Amino acid sequence: MKKKRIVVLVGGICLVLMLIAHSIAPSPAIANQTIRLKFANFFPPAAAPSKICKEFIEDIDKRTDGRVKITYYPGGSLLKAPAMFMGVVEGAADIGFAHCLYTPGRMPVTEVCSLPLGYPSPWVGLYVLNDFYEKFRPKEWDQVRMLWMHASGVTILMTKRPARRLDDLKGMIIRAPGRIGKTIKALGGTPAPTIMSEVYDALSKGVIHGVYTGVMGLKDWRFAEVADYTTLSWQVGSVYPFYVVMNPDSWNKLPADVQEIFTKAIVEYKEKFATMWNMSEVRGKKFGTEHNVEFIELSQQEAARWREAVSPVIDEYETEMVAKGFSKKEIRSWIDFLQERIDYWTKKQAELGIKSATGPAEITK
Repeated sequence: MKKKRIVVLVGGICLVLMLIAHSIAPSPAIANQTIRLKFANFFPPAAAPSKICKEFIEDIDKRTDGRVKITYYPGGSLLKAPAMFMGVVEGAADIGFAHCLYTPGRMPVTEVCSLPLGYPSPWVGLYVLNDFYEKFRPKEWDQVRMLWMHASGVTILMTKRPARRLDDLKGMIIRAPGRIGKTIKALGGTPAPTIMSEVYDALSKGVIHGVYTGVMGLKDWRFAEVADYTTLSWQVGSVYPFYVVMNPDSWNKLPADVQEIFTKAIVEYKEKFATMWNMSEVRGKKFGTEHNVEFIELSQQEAARWREAVSPVIDEYETEMVAKGFSKKEIRSWIDFLQERIDYWTKKQAELGIKSATGPAEITK
C-alpha cells in the first residue's frame, strides 16, 4: 500500500513537471514559424534613407536566421507620408517612417524640436531628438512603439542673390513650408509652399529667390545649378523630426529574443542614420563648391541679429501650446532641455572628430 502511494505521488509530480514544461516551451510549430512584417517609407527607393531602411530589413533577417521577414514598401507605395502614423496605428503597416511636420498638430509636443533653435548638424539633431523623446515621452506617441527618431539636414538658405545680412532677405520669396516658413517670415522674407520637385524650375525662372533646406539639396536636388549663394545660417537652423515607429501589437507578438535583436539593431541604426544625413550634407557642400556656389558664414554679431529676429517664432509656439493646456513652465522646460542637449552633443561631435557641412569651427574645420 505504501509503495503504491509512492508510485502515485511520483507519477503526479512527473505530470505536473510535464505540464509546466509544456506551458513554458513553445511548440516546434510556433518556435519555427516565420514572422512577417510590413515596413512603409515615403522616400523613393534610391534615396539614402530608403537604402538604410532596406539595410535594416536585411540585417534583421540575418540576425534572426530568417525567422523575421519584412516586406519593404518605399516610395509611398503602401502609405503616403501624411497617412503614415495612422497607417501604423491601424495596422496597414507594422513599421512606418515619416516626419512630424507632414501631420501638423498631431505631434504638437514633438514639433518643438522643429523650432529654429540653432542645430549645428543632423548628427547632433538625431541624438537631441532621441534624448527629447526618452526624457519627456509625449503622450502623442502612446498609440505606437517608437523605434527611433532622426533629424534631417539643418535648414540653411540657398539663394539667387546673396543674403549676408538680415536686411538682405527683404523682398526675397523663399521656399519654406509650414512652421519652417514662419522662420523665413520672421527673418524678413516671404515663405512660399512650393512643392520640392518644382523648386529647381521655380528658382531657374526667378519665380522664387531661394529655398530653405539642408545643404544636401545643392547636390540631391541640384540647386547648386540655379542658386549661386548659400548662407550657412545654422545658428537659427531647424530640423525636420523624423520617426520610425511600430504597431504595438506587432511588437508585442515578437518573441523576447527577437525583441532583443531589434533593440540592439536600433542602437546601431541610430548612428547609421546620423552618419548618413551628415555625409549627405558634406557631399552637398562639396558639390556646391565644384559649381562655384559662394558659401556665406554669419559673423557672431550678425548671427545674434538673426537669433533675435526668430525669437517670435518660439514665442508663438509657446502661445499655441498654452492654448492647448500646457503650462509656460512645462513648455520652457522642453526648449531649455533641447538647447542644453544641442550644446552637449555639439561638444561630443567635436570630441569624436566628426566633421559636418554646417556648425561651429570645431566640427567643420
